[in-house]
Parts: sequence; structure tokens; C-alpha cells
Amino acid sequence: MEEAHLMPATPLFPLAGLHKYIAILLVVLSWALVHRWSLRKQKGPRSWPVIGATLEQLRNYHRMHDWLVGYLSRHKTVTVDMPFTSYTYIADPVNVEHVLKTNFTNYPKGDVYRSYMDVLLGDGIFNADGELWRKQRKTASFEFASKNLRDFSANVFREYSLKLSGILSQASKAGKVVDMQELYMRMTLDSICKVGFGVEIGTLSPDLPENSFAQAFDAANIIVTLRFIDPLWRVKRFFHVGSEALLAQSIKLVDEFTYSVIRRRKAEIVEARASGKQEKMKHDILSRFIELGEAGDDGGFGDDKSLRDVVLNFVIAGRDTTATTLSWFTHMAMSHPDVAEKLRRELCAFEAERAREEGVAVPCCGPDDDKAFAARVAQFAGLLTYDSLGKLVYLHACVTETLRLYPAVPQDPKGILEDDVLPDGTKVRAGGMVTYVPYSMGRMEYNWGPDAASFRPERWINEEGAFRNASPFKFTAFQAGPRICLGKDSAYLQMKMALAILFRFYSFQLLEGHPVQYRMMTILSMAHGLKVRVSRAV
Repeated sequence: MEEAHLMPATPLFPLAGLHKYIAILLVVLSWALVHRWSLRKQKGPRSWPVIGATLEQLRNYHRMHDWLVGYLSRHKTVTVDMPFTSYTYIADPVNVEHVLKTNFTNYPKGDVYRSYMDVLLGDGIFNADGELWRKQRKTASFEFASKNLRDFSANVFREYSLKLSGILSQASKAGKVVDMQELYMRMTLDSICKVGFGVEIGTLSPDLPENSFAQAFDAANIIVTLRFIDPLWRVKRFFHVGSEALLAQSIKLVDEFTYSVIRRRKAEIVEARASGKQEKMKHDILSRFIELGEAGDDGGFGDDKSLRDVVLNFVIAGRDTTATTLSWFTHMAMSHPDVAEKLRRELCAFEAERAREEGVAVPCCGPDDDKAFAARVAQFAGLLTYDSLGKLVYLHACVTETLRLYPAVPQDPKGILEDDVLPDGTKVRAGGMVTYVPYSMGRMEYNWGPDAASFRPERWINEEGAFRNASPFKFTAFQAGPRICLGKDSAYLQMKMALAILFRFYSFQLLEGHPVQYRMMTILSMAHGLKVRVSRAV
């Protein structure tokens, strides 16, 4: 019998192939080690090859601002890697001043930010850079300094604050629970549309009608914010699916409303001129920009698209920011009854003093006498003017303290044109983004001391009882440097007008079990609204 011919066993991989796989594995491991070594001094969340810190950001998206507080309380500067870019978050006033003022030109809004926000803000002042921004800034600065606009705004803010008071009065009488954030949003939307567009849209009517413009505007705001961490948004936009399909639908509704208002306002201006009745000319912002565009001193406002961008930028600035601050103020007052009581004493003393100055009697009325109560509120509102509101120091301090802890814009990203080194030694690369974080800055003990997390309006009042300002690079609720908010005085005017009336004549109680937490969007709004019970307090 012949000896069996033994064949060698076939290896699982050819030897040459095995060497190739080992080589690839070694390259990957070496790359990973080099990546980790390059990040050994990085302050921030763990970064992985290719995806960066995306997973941790997505996991903490619902609490992003507090997630950043945790890191920035340990490090004044934090770097978060993302696919194809990196975000550097800063909370040290020295770094903030460098970005917002000292090296301002190196930190524009940038192409990345504009790509996210362009669909909503267009070429408006909050999305523009360079010469376009400078022209808009110059024009808007002149308009906001106008006494006509200031007086017109004060009358509008008083009018809608009284409308809100009327709704709360009826809710108190009926024992109804109300959502204060929704009511504030309606009040500020109606107000800014009157000041910005010169139109009444009536969302604060007693029956609280639905408004497609407001709903579409809110949806668009939420979705463009999601773009900052959604790596697939461009794919969804291309295929017109998911959130990007809803965004397109929402923008269509927003544009239909805005362009119809622009066309109507232009027609009204032509009619007023033809009739020779100049008193019909309005003082709203849209009318002023239309007139400037016709005069050729337009700064780029001659066409309807430019006017649309101007107006929507003012809406997002004047509606959402003010309403969210009013909501957080109300929440703070409810959770700090000593503050609410001290504020009420200031308002009562103010009412008595202003009535003496005007030579009018303060009428007596009980909380159940509807007609007398409404008259008392209306008389008090008439005592509130731009100048007289300046006497309410504690109210101003309460609003400012609310903005310190709950800034309307919780974080504000800037692009990076050229490589730079921040004052603390942090290197930032061209094409990345630097974000200063007002929400975190207000909670940092290295900025505000050991009671930084406490709501304490007294920190804003000096020994003589006057308001104490803070550096705008430390208190960043209104930005700082060349881009500091032009509407700061207008925002304080509206908030103090409304809050003086409401907290003089009403008390609020949070609905049992109602959760109060923020929603992730460009503005720090409340995710579930602010459900309260309200009662009259004469």
C-alpha cells in the first residue's frame, strides 16, 4: 500500500495577506495613540478619532448648557472636537474681551455659523459680517437713538402690558391656570410686530388665537439650532426629509407673512404721501428702513429680501429674548418670595410717590371689584414712563440678576479667520469656532464669587442704593465690544414696564409638579412653559 501523500494544511490567511492586515492594524493603533497623545493637554470631553466628542454632546444635548458649566467650572477654556472642526468654549472675561473687542476682526460670525442660520436670519444684522454688518449697525444705531422710536415703543409696551394684565385679571377671577411663557411670547410678539412692522397681529386677544407665523417662527428657531450638532442636516436638506423638510415648510410660512407685511407697508407709505397726510406715516422700524432705502441711504435695504432680513432679525431679538427673560424672572420671583415681597414694596412706594408728583389720588379698590381694579392698574401704567422707570432700582437689579443666571442667548459662537492665541495661552485654529458662554459665565465662582449660583439682586446695588454696573465682558447677556446689543435699553424698557404692572397687582404660584427646564434652541426658553396660578394683589 502506497504511503499516503500528506498535503500541508491551508492557512486561514495567505502569509502575505496576514502581514498586510497586521500592518493596517499597527497603522490604526499608531494613529490612535498619536491622536490621544496630541490631546493629552486638552481640557474638555474625551475626543475620539473622526467623530470627536459628538457622542458625548448628543448624549447631553438636552442639558448642554449645564454640561458646559461642569467643564468650565474646572477649566476657564474648554475645547470640544467635532467632525471636521472644533469648538472652543470660553468663560474667562479676559478671553471674552479678546474675542469680542481686542481682536474683534478675527472672530466674525463666520461661514459656518452663517450656513446654519442663513435660512432664518439671511443677511440681517445678527448674521452679517464685514461691510454689510457695519452699514446695518450704523443705520440701526441711529434709529434706536431716535426719540420718536423710543416714545412710540414705550406707548406700545404699555398698551400690551395692560392687555396682558386684563387676561391675568380674568384668569384670577376664574381660577384658571395660565402659561406665563406663552402669554409673554404673545405679548412680545404683538409688541415687536407693532414696533417693527407697524401691524396688529392680535395674538394677545382674550381668546388667545393660534398664529401660524408664531408657530412657524418657533419651529424654524428650534431646527436651525439643531443644525449645530446634527452632521446629517445637509443630507436631510438635500433630500427634503425630516427636520429640514419641516424647516422649509416653516420658513415658507414666515416669509409669506413677512413679505405680505412689507408690500402692505410700502403701499400705505405711497398712499400717505399721495394724500398729503404725513400724520399717517408710521414710526415703526420697517417704515423707517423703507424710507431709507428709497432715499438711497439704504445700507443694502432697498429690496424686499433685505427688508425681510432686517425685520426678522429684530423680531428674534425683540420677541424671544424678552419673553424668555420675563419667564425666568417670574420663576425666580416665585421661588424667592423675599425678593418678590421687596419688589412689591418698591412698586407700592413708587406708585404713591409718582401719584403725588402728578397730583392724582391713588384710588382704593378691592381685588373683586373688576372695574375699579382695571382703573387702578391703568392709572399705575400711566405713571410708568421711560424716565420714571429709572427710579425702580430694585426692579432693574432683579431683571439684571435674572439675565446673569438665565441669559436670553446662552451661548454665542464666533468663527476664526486666522490662527490665534487667547490670553490664557489657548491656541485656536482658523476655520474652527470660539463660543463665549453667558449661561456658564454667570455661574462661575471665579467670575462672581462663592455665591455665583445664588439669585441675589442685591449684588447689583451699591452702598448708596444706586445700581452697580459690571463689565460687559463679565456680564455678557447683551454681548460686548462693537457688537454690543443696540436694543438693550428698549429691552429693559419693555421688561420693566410689564413687570412693574404685573408684580404690583398680581401674585403668582407655580402649578404643583410643573417641571421648569430649558429647551435647546438659540434662545433660553422653557421646554414646558411656565404654568402658574395667578391672583390679584392690591
